[in-house]
Amino acid sequence: MTWPQKIAEWLVEEKEENLTTVDGKPIKVFSFNYDSNDCETMSAWAKHFRNHYCSDDLIDKLISGTGLSKTDYLLDIKFPDQSIIPGPSVRAGDFSEILVADYLEFLLNYWVPRTRYSNKINRNSSPMGSDIIGFKLFDSNETNRDILTVIEAKASYTNTTENRLQKAIDDSKKDDMRIAESLNAIKQRFIEQNDNDKKQRIERFQNPADKPYTKFYGAAALFSTETYNEELIRTSNTSSHLASNSLMLIVVKGERMMNLVNELYRRAANEA
Repeated sequence: MTWPQKIAEWLVEEKEENLTTVDGKPIKVFSFNYDSNDCETMSAWAKHFRNHYCSDDLIDKLISGTGLSKTDYLLDIKFPDQSIIPGPSVRAGDFSEILVADYLEFLLNYWVPRTRYSNKINRNSSPMGSDIIGFKLFDSNETNRDILTVIEAKASYTNTTENRLQKAIDDSKKDDMRIAESLNAIKQRFIEQNDNDKKQRIERFQNPADKPYTKFYGAAALFSTETYNEELIRTSNTSSHLASNSLMLIVVKGERMMNLVNELYRRAANEA
């Protein structure tokens, strides 16, 4: 079983849950039943995770002249800090966005570009723009069948007082204005990589007046089991969102998630 299949196996929908917002919108609830003792899967996952920040094909060139080992370069230059604020919250946020991107790609069969983290100037900051964008492309002559889905993701692995799903919903309201900028940023990365095929895929979504497509929105909140508060989640309200009737709402909860986050970053650095 490949690591994407194992991730999909670990992410289990709790279909018996009947969780809705205060305005009656259904919320999908997932348990993330990961196994941190599965070294093979964890190592493969760590490599996938590392390559969001720094391609393994480039790391030797990037460390040249720094006097740093690959591990120190990743921990000191690329990855958010484990202890210095706001590093831990950025770690949690980046991890959560990547996990939701994996859900969109490996469970829902979207194409999800992974260009968001590699050009960070400040490792302890979150990238600007929409969190996760996924695409479904059909026959090149029928772009009106194409689908773009954009999801905002928020994490709460240590704090129990804020409704992070509501925060994701509220931030998702801004995505309609941010999509053009986010698409441009993704396209620019593909141009820099001389990847004309992927550049052209993005172009299919840059002029909806001439090439219409379907647009969906989503909001995701990720918790440790000890920070998950079902009653607080139920107070979420989507009524002011432009796509309230079709908004995808996702909650993911898992044991000791911040421990998992830090272990994944450790493996990603040490196994480079």
